[in-house]
Amino acid sequence: MKSLHLAAEADSDKLLPLVSAFHAEMGFDTDAEHQSNAIAPLLAGSPHGAAWLIGLRRAPVGYIVVTFGWSVEYGGLDAIVDEIYVRPAVRKRGMGFEALNGIAKALKEGGVRALHLEVDMADETAVRFYSRARFAPRDGYLLMSRVL
Repeated sequence: MKSLHLAAEADSDKLLPLVSAFHAEMGFDTDAEHQSNAIAPLLAGSPHGAAWLIGLRRAPVGYIVVTFGWSVEYGGLDAIVDEIYVRPAVRKRGMGFEALNGIAKALKEGGVRALHLEVDMADETAVRFYSRARFAPRDGYLLMSRVL
């Protein structure tokens, strides 16, 4: 996929403003230091996840972060779309959809058995978007978190 590029340390100056914009839009209580510290290991090649730029590498319009885990239920490696963001001015042009499908295809080819994500059930636009990308809610399951 030409519009999806694995981000590396040299892409930090392009990626971090997008992360900041996403966190502001979502109302996440993070600052630039927190964002940089969270992204840096992924850009340095951490086995726990990766970040991709959406759009042209020199002028990306968004990003996607995927983290990895292991699932006995799914029979191996699984992944979570931790964050996906496309600038508001260029939304609804298919770039986010293309990025999700490109990531899903690449992960499947790499042996990942399932791709998960979390979405606000009240955000009907996001739910429709993810449904079109073939994500489906799991009946009877609720994602729960414990901050450590």
